[in-house]
Amino acid sequence: MDNGFDADVIVIGAGGGGAVAAKELGEKGLKVLILEAGPWYGNSKWPEPNAEAGSEKSSSNDDLDIGLLKRTFTDLENDMNDVITGKFRWGPADRNLSPWQRINEKGGFVWQSAGVGGTTLLYFANCPRAYPSAFESDWPIDYEEMIPYYEKVEGTLPVREATGTSKEDLFFYGAKQMGFHYISDANLTEPGYRLQPNGILGINPMLSNPNFDLENNQAVGCTLRGHCINGCSIGPNVESVAKRSTLVSYIPYALATGNVEVMPNSFVTAIHTGENQEGLYAASVTVRNTWTGEVSERKAKVIVLSAGAIESPRLWLNSNLPENKWVGRGMTTHMIDCVSGIFEEEDLMKVLGMSDVKPYVGQNSAARLDYPGLGAFEPFGTSPGIYASMVYGTSQKGYYFQNQTKEEEPWDREGIIAGQLLKEFMRNYQRTLSIVVFSDDDVNQKNGVTLDPERMDENGYVPIISYEISEADRERRDQLVGLAAELLKKAGAKTVSRSDWPPDVSVHIMSTMRIGFVTDSNCEALQVKRLFIADNSVLCNGLGGPNPTLTTQALATRTAQKIAEKYFPANTAS
Repeated sequence: MDNGFDADVIVIGAGGGGAVAAKELGEKGLKVLILEAGPWYGNSKWPEPNAEAGSEKSSSNDDLDIGLLKRTFTDLENDMNDVITGKFRWGPADRNLSPWQRINEKGGFVWQSAGVGGTTLLYFANCPRAYPSAFESDWPIDYEEMIPYYEKVEGTLPVREATGTSKEDLFFYGAKQMGFHYISDANLTEPGYRLQPNGILGINPMLSNPNFDLENNQAVGCTLRGHCINGCSIGPNVESVAKRSTLVSYIPYALATGNVEVMPNSFVTAIHTGENQEGLYAASVTVRNTWTGEVSERKAKVIVLSAGAIESPRLWLNSNLPENKWVGRGMTTHMIDCVSGIFEEEDLMKVLGMSDVKPYVGQNSAARLDYPGLGAFEPFGTSPGIYASMVYGTSQKGYYFQNQTKEEEPWDREGIIAGQLLKEFMRNYQRTLSIVVFSDDDVNQKNGVTLDPERMDENGYVPIISYEISEADRERRDQLVGLAAELLKKAGAKTVSRSDWPPDVSVHIMSTMRIGFVTDSNCEALQVKRLFIADNSVLCNGLGGPNPTLTTQALATRTAQKIAEKYFPANTAS
C-alpha cells in the first residue's frame, strides 16, 4: 500500500471474530491483512501444513483445496484433538514443537485451537443468540440494537434449525415429561426446549441414495456422520463444507472481496503505538514467523485485536499498553459440566422405536433447553474417546467411589468413572444419552488473565489463568445440572452419572476485555485509538449461558461497520 502501510486494517486472528471483521471490512473496499498464529488447512500454498513452512500468504479462493482438507481432517481423535500434539491444539503448526504455554493456577485446561478458523474449527457450531436479559446488566448497547447484526450473521453462515436424530428425540421426550414446552422465538425470555440453531448446512440431498459416494461427494449438505468436533470436510469444495467454521465460511467470503490477505503461522507479539492530536493510537504490530523465527513489523491505519479471550489481554499486557484494571479481568466460562444416563433396550423401544440411542450419529448437538436466569443445557454425542474423557474422565470430585451421593440428588454417582465400571459403561455407549451444561456465571474482577512475571516463551511473558466460582454461581450450576439429570430420569434412564467438572476447565471463555470497560460502545479501546477488539473477550458478560460464538460474530459485524464509519467514511455505504 501507499504511505508505508501494509494494509488499511490489520486483523490479529482468523477465528470466530477476526474473520468476520475482515470480511465485512473487505466488502467495504478496505485492504485487510489477517495475521493468524496457527496453520492454514485446506490451502494449496501449504500442502504439508504441519511439516513445512509453505508460502507466506494467500489472497485467493483459487488456493483453497478440498482434497487437501479431506486428507488433513481425519477421523482420528488423537490426531485432531490431543491437546499436546493434535492438529487442533493451541500451538504452532509444527507438531514436533511444544504447544504454546498457558499456566492454569488450579490445573484445569483450556480448549482452544490455533489456525485459520480458530476454535470454530472444533466447535459444535451451536449458534443461539444471547438472552435479552443479559444485556440489562453493564452492556453499553441494547439487545434490540444487536438483532439486525444477529440476523446478518445468521443469513451469512447460514444458521438454521439443526437436524435431530435419536438422541435429540430422547432429549425432547424427557423435556416434555418434565413439563417444558417447545419454543421457537430466537429472543428467549422463558424456559423451553428447541432444536439447536446451528451453523451446519441442511441434510445432503444424496444421503438417502444407496449409491452415495461419501469420499467423492459432489452434493452440498450435512451427512450426519458425527465428526463435527474433528473439523468437517464434507462438501465438494472448501466453501461448501457443511459445518460453517470461519475456515470455510467467512474466510472464503473475505477472500472473494479481493481486498483481504491472510498470513498464517504469524504470531503477533506486540502492538506499537504512536501519539498525535488524537492521543495514543495503534500504529503497527510485531510479527514472528512460527517456522523461521523471523520477526517483522506491519503497519496499518487501524488494528483489530481478535486473538481470543486469553491471548488478547496477554498481547495488550506484553505490549505495555496503558494500564486498565479490567484488562484481562472479569472472565466468564459457563462452568461446563456433564451428566449422562444409560437406558435399557426395552425402554428405548417404547420411546424411540429402536433399541439404541446411537449418540455418535448426527450433528454433535442438535437440541437444547434454555433456562434464562440459570443457563442452558444440550444433549451431545461425539466419538467414543472424546466422549469418555468429557463424561467419565474429568471431575473435581476425584473418583466416583470416593463420593457419597445424597438422597435428594438426582444422579446415582459423581466423579471419575474408572476400572470395570468404565468398561461396562462404554460397552453401553450406544444406549447412552449425555447432556452438557452451560450455566451463567457472574463477572468477577478477580477472575481472568495476568502475565507470569518471570516465565517467557518465544511470544512473550506467558499468561496465567485464574478462576474462582462464587457461591451464587455454584448454586445456579447445581440447579441446572439437577434439571439435566432429572430430564434423563424422566426419559427413562436407569442410571445417571454426574461428571462435576472443575470450573476452571474452560471452553466458553469470555469477557476479559469487556465492552464499556476496556472499550467504548463501538469496541474501540478507551485508551488506544484505532485499536478495536472483535473476539469473545469483548463480550460484557456470559450472555446468560448461551454459546458465545454468534454474539461475538454479530458484534464483530457491528464493529467493522463502526470502524468504516469513523476512520474510512469514504468507504461507508450510503
